Amino acid sequence: MLDSAIALLRERGASGVSIDAVLAHSGAPRGSVYHHFPGGRNELITSAVGQAGEFIGGLIDQAVADGDPRAVLDGFVAFWKRSLVDSDYRAGCPIVALAVDNREDLPEAAELVREIFARWHEKLRDLLVGGGIPADRAQRLATLAVAAIEGAVILCRAERSSVPLDDVVTEIAPLFG
Repeated sequence: MLDSAIALLRERGASGVSIDAVLAHSGAPRGSVYHHFPGGRNELITSAVGQAGEFIGGLIDQAVADGDPRAVLDGFVAFWKRSLVDSDYRAGCPIVALAVDNREDLPEAAELVREIFARWHEKLRDLLVGGGIPADRAQRLATLAVAAIEGAVILCRAERSSVPLDDVVTEIAPLFG
């Protein structure tokens, strides 16, 4: 169910994730939703976004273990290019989907999104500092990387092309060594 909720978030945004849509996508029986997610739709969405944030954070962690900022950038971009191509440019970032979607009916989403982006940012900043970049510049570069890549993913979906990601990595790669 979480994988289905993530897939729906990536393609439809939070407003497109309903219990019925998740059940139809996953094939799970209705009772299992309320057994695993007694908080209903909101709990399902926040759990899905938390899982997606941890997954992407894990990708960053794998690359960080190598200690190579450029490898992190290349790995992040390669992941998004694969995801976009595999979904025929229909699926973007579930964290961004929740960040930009109307969250009046999901107030806990704002803090969750902030926490996930902050974790990604912190991991990148620490990697850059470990590579000898001064802390204040590493802070800015981490912001640039997350913002540029997430923005490029949005443009890729709109253009149905991976060119925006290619452009972003071409321009920011020299900053990462």
